Amino acid sequence: MTPMIFVFGSNLAGRHGKGAALYARQHHGAIYGVGVGPQGSSYAIPTKGHKLEVLPIEAIKAHVDDFLEYARQNPQLQFQVTAIGCGLAGYKPAQIAPLFLLAPSNCHLPDEFRHALESASLAAVKSNSSYRVPAIARAREAIARQSNTSTAAVKRRPS
Repeated sequence: MTPMIFVFGSNLAGRHGKGAALYARQHHGAIYGVGVGPQGSSYAIPTKGHKLEVLPIEAIKAHVDDFLEYARQNPQLQFQVTAIGCGLAGYKPAQIAPLFLLAPSNCHLPDEFRHALESASLAAVKSNSSYRVPAIARAREAIARQSNTSTAAVKRRPS
């Protein structure tokens, strides 16, 4: 069976004390004090800073881009992405999901992100904006990839 890596939202201080971060520490080897990158069978993507302040989307995007590159370089691994930034950081899935638009097929996005990407794609089609046409194509490809991989049995964290 292919190893499943639990991808969670963290803070730069690595205080994995609540939410998915706590779950990652308790069940997936996340290391207290390490707020970024691979740890055990998990991967931390910061959505909060060293003082637990919410990071701006641009900062989160840089960390997501680093994660996506890591996922591309490790096609032998499967990544179960949680709805990072949508819990304690307070962002909405529609704000974070587009950061994962170019996620490789070994990244399994949460339903909230897949639905947000699908909704954004439909809204762009309805607005008939030529500016968004490349984004629509990327969103459709991402949705198709996720639909193909979402049928696989994926261990999810308890609600």
